[in-house]
Order: sequence, then C-alpha cells, then structure tokens
Amino acid sequence: MRLRPLTGPLAASLLATVTLTACSSGGNAAETSGQQGGSSSDVRAVEHTMGSTEVPVEPQRVVVLDSPHLDTALALGVTPVGSVQSDVAEGLPGYLGDRTEGIEVVGTIEEPDLEAIAALEPDLILSSQVRHEAIYEQLGDIAPTVFTEYEEGWEAIAGTTADALGRADEGEELLADYRDRAGEVGEAVGASDLRAAVVRFLPDETRVYGPDTFSGSVLTDVGFGLPDLEYDEYSMAYLSAEEITQADADILFATTYGPAEETTRGSVSALWGGLSAVQRGCQFDVEDSEWMLGIGPIGAGIVLDDIQATLGDGACR
Repeated sequence: MRLRPLTGPLAASLLATVTLTACSSGGNAAETSGQQGGSSSDVRAVEHTMGSTEVPVEPQRVVVLDSPHLDTALALGVTPVGSVQSDVAEGLPGYLGDRTEGIEVVGTIEEPDLEAIAALEPDLILSSQVRHEAIYEQLGDIAPTVFTEYEEGWEAIAGTTADALGRADEGEELLADYRDRAGEVGEAVGASDLRAAVVRFLPDETRVYGPDTFSGSVLTDVGFGLPDLEYDEYSMAYLSAEEITQADADILFATTYGPAEETTRGSVSALWGGLSAVQRGCQFDVEDSEWMLGIGPIGAGIVLDDIQATLGDGACR
C-alpha cells in the first residue's frame, strides 16, 4: 500500500475542527495531558521521528492512528481507548481477534476524527509521519504525540511504540522472540537454499514486495532469498501481465486486495500457470489483511505460522 500524507482541503478541515475543540476546552490539551496520570514528574522524554515529546511514564488512555501501533500495543497487552480503521474495511483488523474489544473507532487512517479523538481525553497519541504529518501540531494540542516512520522498518516502529508506552523492555523481548522463531522456522523449511516471492494483486497493478517491506522483511528474516528485481523507494516492484514471470521463485505467496475478479489476477492467468512454483504446487494464497496490513509482532507471528504451515512438510525444498 502506498502511504500518503494528509494534505489539502482535508487537512484544513481537520485543522478547523481541532481548533474549535481546543478553544472550547479552554486551553492547550497537550500542556495538561501529561498531568492526567499524576504530577509533572510522572513524564519522560521519548525521541521519535518528529523530535522529542514528553509523555506519561505509564500512559493510561492511548489513541493509535495507524495499524503498526495498534498491533504492537495489543501485543504488549495495552488496549488503546481509540483507533482508526482501514479506509476500505469496516471495523478493526480481523486478524487481531477479540483483542480489539472495547476500542472506539475514531475515523479512518485517511481521515482521523479529531473531535472524537479529543473526546476520549487521551494521554498519548501514536501515529506515522507519512500518514499524518500535516496534522501533527493539531494532534499535539490534544495530547502528547509520538510519530514513527515506515522507512525505519516495522521492528523499529514497534520499538518506538513500546518505548512510548513505557514498555521498552517488553518490546525488546517481543522482537527477540520473533527473531528466534524466524530462525527456527527458516531452519525447519530449508529457507537458506530457496527463493520466495510475495505477489499482491490489486485492481490496477501487480506488485512484488521487496526486502524493506513488512512481508518481504519477514521472508528475509526466515532466510529466503527474494527475486532480483528493480524495487522502488517503497521496496516494491510493479509487473505487467507480460512481466509476471520475473516474480517466479521456488515458492510464491500471493495475496489479493479485494475480490479477485476486480484485480489484475485474471490478467496474468495465461502466464501464471506456467511459473515453476505454480507447477510444483509451491504457490500459496495467503490473507492480504495479514501479510500486508498486519505490520507488527502479532502480524509477523501469523506470517511465520503461514510459512510453517505451508512448507513444514518439506515438499517445496
């Protein structure tokens, strides 16, 4: 998914909304939110992509505005009071199961509802620079706000999120456990001798995910090599129907964004069946919502589960 900053009329509208909210509350919410959990001595500085922000030592009312922060918070046992949902799906990600019970939806990733966020009286807001840089100051007027950057990679995002939540040590343990398990899965399926690819079919394009994407990085952590393609700044390669053979590998994982008939999957069918992975029975369909949007420790664990389940019998070695 290409990530877009919030700009233009939408940003202006949100600015007006939060200005009215701040005025009606009689002051700058960020200046007082640090005291919701106690005295001013109960705050500490967290370094992040936008600078340094003083946050409560133990945040109690957290709002998350992007999927990696929701995944990581829940993995750490923190249930946010509010979260945005996907622009194309109702509700919070299904792969998170009942962990999301009680979380109030405060708009979409593309259009956060600032009034709803302010009404929850958060003491910490978490999001991504590429998503919401245009409203960073407005969010900071509601509560201390910490941003991450996708270019840092999902593990770094998880680390900063854990730090902001006052659970840095637990976050390091989660990531260490993930790396250990990735190594174990890789050894079990013989990943070091294999190449694997993740292909995503969308309505207007077909993408292959490179080493700096979430799913691509999990494959490399397991030990797979990836197709040697020309990846763009988002670590993605875009293939036409005629170029789909360039995605061939020992193992193919494929996801579909929406109904298959509305994507490019049909357009590649003529060549898809001739790929060596398909002919060997080593092409596997996996859930788009997990492999593409499950950016965090919980989602990474599901990807490892899928790799182990599909390749554990050694048939694709």
